Amino acid sequence: MKRHHRGRGRTTASGLRAPVALALPAVLAVAFLLVPMAGILARTSWGDLGTHLTSPEVTEALRISLVVSFWSLGLSLLLGVPLAWLLARVDFPGKAVVRSLVLLPMVLPPTVGGVALLLGFGRRGLLGGLLDSWFGVQLPFHTAGAVVAATFVSMPFLVISLEGALAGLHVRYEETAASLGAGPLRVFRTVTLPMIAPGLAAGAALTWARALGEFGATITFAGNLPGVTQTLPLQVYLLLQDSTEAATSVSLLLLVIATAVLVALRGRWAGGGGTVRGRTSGAVTRTDADGDGAPDAGGTWPDHMTGASAAPGTPATPGPPTATTAHAEGADAAPTAPDGPGDGSGTGRWPLHADVTGFDRLTLDAAPGTTIAVVGPNGAGKTTLLRALLGLTPRAHAVLTLGARDVTTLPPHRRGVAWVPQDGALFPHLTALGNTAYGLRAHGTGRAEARREAQLWLDRLGVGHLAHRKPAQLSGGQAGRVALARALAARPRLLLLDEPLAALDQSTRAHVRHTLRRHLAGFGGVCLMVTHDPVEAVSLADRVLVLEDGRTIQDAVPAEVTRHPRSPWVARMLGRNAWPGTATGDGLRMTGAGRLVAADPLPEGTGALAVIGPEAVSVHRTRPSGSPRNVWPGRVREITALGGRLRVLVGSPEVPDLVGEITPQAAAELGLAEDTEVWVSVKATEVTLVPV
Repeated sequence: MKRHHRGRGRTTASGLRAPVALALPAVLAVAFLLVPMAGILARTSWGDLGTHLTSPEVTEALRISLVVSFWSLGLSLLLGVPLAWLLARVDFPGKAVVRSLVLLPMVLPPTVGGVALLLGFGRRGLLGGLLDSWFGVQLPFHTAGAVVAATFVSMPFLVISLEGALAGLHVRYEETAASLGAGPLRVFRTVTLPMIAPGLAAGAALTWARALGEFGATITFAGNLPGVTQTLPLQVYLLLQDSTEAATSVSLLLLVIATAVLVALRGRWAGGGGTVRGRTSGAVTRTDADGDGAPDAGGTWPDHMTGASAAPGTPATPGPPTATTAHAEGADAAPTAPDGPGDGSGTGRWPLHADVTGFDRLTLDAAPGTTIAVVGPNGAGKTTLLRALLGLTPRAHAVLTLGARDVTTLPPHRRGVAWVPQDGALFPHLTALGNTAYGLRAHGTGRAEARREAQLWLDRLGVGHLAHRKPAQLSGGQAGRVALARALAARPRLLLLDEPLAALDQSTRAHVRHTLRRHLAGFGGVCLMVTHDPVEAVSLADRVLVLEDGRTIQDAVPAEVTRHPRSPWVARMLGRNAWPGTATGDGLRMTGAGRLVAADPLPEGTGALAVIGPEAVSVHRTRPSGSPRNVWPGRVREITALGGRLRVLVGSPEVPDLVGEITPQAAAELGLAEDTEVWVSVKATEVTLVPV
């Protein structure tokens, strides 16, 4: 609740009172700016206003001003929009110098600007002489010269405003459009410009208003010729010598125009609350069946999904995908998408081969129809891998072959690689149908056919009835399905999904997962999916690729990764205890401190990971006797509920922290609570050592 205090001084929403020592100078500053404007209003001869503004000299000056300002605006748009894009999107040597050059006319005295224009574009200037001798073009003392002068001083306003708007537009929208097959100019025309329209409009308005009021550079470079270069500001200058009342009336007209522009902008340029569209995907999160935006709770991979695995201790090796539940639902399989553009084979089947170097260092081979889940801790290189395959990052380089075609040297829009970023990056200015048809249109499909096919994809993913809604009118689950439909409709050879279901609630995630599984079953290319959800990895993937520090730690079927994880992070994601160390004759010497006895030890000196299921950890109030060979004292640090069982985190001075899983009844019988002293034990037969 906001608190408002009465009394001396003004308070802010946070309750801070403005000190008099600061408030008084601030009020004087406002008065300093306001008095001149009030002077124009007070000294205006209202009875003669119409006569002054309709005199032939004023109307002719107004005509020249409008001609000059609109031509200046057009020239500023033609030159300034590409310059703003370059400054906002491209890093190049001398960028700071170029930006300073753009700002220079704003701080340069106008008359000095006019002199500079004379020395550059005058008949004896650096370029003016060539324009005169080659093309017969003379800019000084012509209307064209007034346009050049006005553009020189006003274009920086457009560039600055537009560069700010572009900086507020996340580059993922443009990258997503490129991954759907749109070339750079198409992306700029259909995505960038519509999404920065408010910033462009604000910059254009400021540019026009500044050109309309330009005086110093114009009179120095173009002169003050009636009917040719005599604009309204120059007319005011002349009227001051003969008729102060008339000069005041024309000044009032210019003041009204400037005020109208500022009111129309409503603070967009000056940072007074205007926002740039495109900072987010526009998806509205709601608590309903279509997604509340809450992250799904983590879980373990269900035992019934793990299937058969290699013998304990056998290293996993990449190989052909095996049939799992991801592709076993023949009754629900969607038809294979039409062939993507540019393959030329007509087969609709595109195996993948990639050699990735740089931050990521790995080789990846996959048969058509393979879905690979990419997992690993933050900073492992998962998103870098996807962006390398797209050709969008300097951190890593991918030599990429899709089918029989090497696409390594091709730009992103010609690779046939579709990308779904974490938030979907739906274009907020397009409807769900327009978003889904975007890739088809980029590949040259006719408008009617593209919309028809896009509607079919939306129908397949259960959001066809939302075709005419824009992203801001969709829930998180709905937006996620539209983003998937858009990627699949683009007919890619390689599909990249960066945590596509992360923002969905549990019930919506299950529905979208089932829908995605059906369509991946008929996909003729390869799908790489970054995920932190083990259920997604098992239910959708044929293989699990585990990355750490850009390197492949494990690449195997989900069953193998589940039973024998070679990464501590993956083991913990699965809910297991994972202790790295070095194999000894009877078990493991752990990194840091502690020893562990295992029934099936590895060759001594082997780097290994000990994996212990929480259900294998026994918790006691007194030191146990009997068969356990691994017994340690400890203290309960935390107790949490997981389904119908309790997870007990125990800290021990002899070994790393470990988690045990017991029933609530057992916890009550033991009298467990946080900070309770306990003993924990693990049988040697319950310890799995995995070489790393």
